[in-house]
Amino acid sequence: MNDDFGKPTVVWHSPDAPDRPLVVLLHGRGADETGIIGLAGHLPPGPSYAAVRAPIPAGGGYAWFANRGIGRPVAESLTQTMAWFREWLDQTAPAGRQVILVGFSGGAAFAGGLLLADPQRFAGAAILYGTLPFDAGVPTSPARLAGVPVFIAQGETDTVIPRELLDRTWTYLLGDSGAPSYARRDPGGHGLTNTTVAELGGWIAERLQFLALRRILPSGPGRWDTLPGGELPTRQGSRPDVSWSIPQEQRSDNSPLNIREQLLSSITALPGVTARQSAISVPGASGFMVERGPGAPLDAFLVPQVGEFAHLHPDYDGSLHLALPLALSRDAIAKGWAVAHPLAGIRLARGMVMIYGPRNATELDTVTGIVQTSHAYATAVLPASDGSA
Repeated sequence: MNDDFGKPTVVWHSPDAPDRPLVVLLHGRGADETGIIGLAGHLPPGPSYAAVRAPIPAGGGYAWFANRGIGRPVAESLTQTMAWFREWLDQTAPAGRQVILVGFSGGAAFAGGLLLADPQRFAGAAILYGTLPFDAGVPTSPARLAGVPVFIAQGETDTVIPRELLDRTWTYLLGDSGAPSYARRDPGGHGLTNTTVAELGGWIAERLQFLALRRILPSGPGRWDTLPGGELPTRQGSRPDVSWSIPQEQRSDNSPLNIREQLLSSITALPGVTARQSAISVPGASGFMVERGPGAPLDAFLVPQVGEFAHLHPDYDGSLHLALPLALSRDAIAKGWAVAHPLAGIRLARGMVMIYGPRNATELDTVTGIVQTSHAYATAVLPASDGSA
């Protein structure tokens, strides 16, 4: 352990069972582990729950890092405490044990730092009434959190965390981060509500159930073989406005009707595709079904039971949802063509993304190529092996 801080003080909700997933609860600034461990009693049974005391005395309690202002960690301090925490975590939950972080306020910033520093280490994270640690030495690049579900809750009248930081956190997590972000905004301020706790419990239960059924990550193709040069170009312009609640909808910069009609025709012409009302989307959405290819993973489909690998939203929207291998969904997000679905990796395929509706003929060609890749993934024309049924 880090000699400056000593061994962490940890309280368990019940005795740890190393064969179970681990949920780590991280308290806010000026508090300690004894307050937040009570949250475990309102979360689903199954995983082990541990609350860790932050290492820095502060305000009658403890803090995760030195501040240069509320919500603004000193980079060197955050780096040091993250290393200290990781020593404990790596001993408690060696590689292979699923770990979900749940952080409140200052603990949310610490959870965010851990997640951004090493996204693949964690099965998910909840950022509750706090900010990510921007400008504190951890990367916040596009698609950094692709494939890692995040639960985010904020209070509309929160006066503890600066609004600029809350808004920046919200915008990044629901857009450029690439994370499948399940978000909620409460009418209150800086405090957990019963509704948020209930939804957080459901989110944790569904995430762990998903992982239990699909433990091995599908590799899938790593190239855009359906696009010129095998590469996806960068989409021009800013991202359109997308709803943060479900159903996920594109609300600005929508596809012209004639372009949408051409896209619909090109998708229905793909080999083996049948089109009908989507089994999962809003009324009027065209679902595209195909027979599952030998060895194609469940994650190649939005609704595996009916073979739906993609759907096109109605005229007023014009965007698509489809399934891609994680490497390609990450690339599509990073280059501005897509945003993750809030329930990807929770109830739906890990690589499920919204592809923004094409605005012109050039974008139509690119989006058509993206759909062709999704189709090839589902029909096993492109290699993918994940060991899932």
